[in-house]
Amino acid sequence: MTDKEQAKKCADMLQAIAEPNRIRIIECLRTGSKNVTELAKALNVEIVNVSHHLGVLRTAGLVEDIKEGRFVVYSLHPKVFRNDNSKATYLDLGWCRVEIPHN
Repeated sequence: MTDKEQAKKCADMLQAIAEPNRIRIIECLRTGSKNVTELAKALNVEIVNVSHHLGVLRTAGLVEDIKEGRFVVYSLHPKVFRNDNSKATYLDLGWCRVEIPHN
């Protein structure tokens, strides 16, 4: 049985993903690291909204960020997202694994 701490962590990750623009951000980051401006352009969403969603994803441990010059570059957290092949990315929640098919 999953302990309370692991269940809370999993629920927090699922809650962070449960928003259409956050799903789109994750999908966009599957192809590689991007900064907020690149994500906003790719998704046709305001920069301030993308920044907010990235903050939620970062707090949940789904994305990580690295400062590169004057930009912050975001990528999918490698401990959570795994690319096993060119057809799918997997989201590892500790007790279950969810396949995210590539389009």
